[in-house]
Order: sequence, then structure tokens, then C-alpha cells
Amino acid sequence: MNKDGFLYRAFDLYYDGFRHMRLGKTLWAIILIKLFIMFAILKVFFFPNFLKQHAQGDEAGYVATELVDRAQ
Repeated sequence: MNKDGFLYRAFDLYYDGFRHMRLGKTLWAIILIKLFIMFAILKVFFFPNFLKQHAQGDEAGYVATELVDRAQ
């Protein structure tokens, strides 16, 4: 690999930076835990699957009829 190339230098910068982190590893762990909580746990309790509950198996037909009914 060409060591003078931009991609190599950018990769080396981030790789070297992450390798020598002390507090940064803890902060990244906190960020990943927060993302897991937001997308996995909160989605289950606060964002139910509306289409699955109301469509009864025919999601495309349900959406089509809702769009037509609301347009009139």
C-alpha cells in the first residue's frame, strides 16, 4: 500500500489515535450503550409497529386505501 496516499494517512491517523486512547475507550463504550438503549429498547416500548397492527397482513393494500381515502 502506498504510504504517501491520503487514505493510508487518514487510516493511520485514526488507528494510532484510537490505539493510544485512555478515556476515549470509556467514552466510546458509553456512546455505544446509549445507542443500543435508544434504538433497541426505546423502539420496543414507545414506537409500536402501527402498520402491522392495522393492516392484518395486507400492508400494501392498507396503505393504498388510506392514501386514496385521505386524498378525497
